[in-house]
Amino acid sequence: MFSKSKINEPGPRADEAAKPAAPEMPKPAAAGDFKPAAPKAKPPASTLSADLHVVGNIKTTGDIQVEGTVEGDIRAHLLTIGESATIKGEVIADDVVINGRIVGRVRGLKVRLTATARVEGDIIHKTIAIESGAHFEGSVQRQDDPLNGGKRAMPAAAAPAQAPAAAVPAPQEG
Repeated sequence: MFSKSKINEPGPRADEAAKPAAPEMPKPAAAGDFKPAAPKAKPPASTLSADLHVVGNIKTTGDIQVEGTVEGDIRAHLLTIGESATIKGEVIADDVVINGRIVGRVRGLKVRLTATARVEGDIIHKTIAIESGAHFEGSVQRQDDPLNGGKRAMPAAAAPAQAPAAAVPAPQEG
């Protein structure tokens, strides 16, 4: 007697079921829509083994893990000083994790001294963490840009006024 209407039911309607589905055409890529297929894998940290003794400076944009001895300055992105490592020189890195010994200045955005760390020198940092048991002799200074070497450009308005070289002498009492 009464039949159920198909108007309000979900799913394809009777007139759509007869048509084959048209394949979707890919949209043309806009200039700003470029995405690389996969991000480049970050290379592993270079490791200086415990039996290695380096005399000279080391500089890289990558990561270094030192287990041996370095007599010289080290500059890296992430620098990890192993428990058996000794560094005699300045250390500059975005991220410094010290488990061993450093004799010299440490500069880093993030500096972390673990319980086995031994540092003899100044630490210039943006953030620092010192675990209980770490040994540290030196001063600690916070800077917004510790990697810059402390050379901050002074704005002209803040620069102290200097007298010209041929200044008028002060009157003498006589």
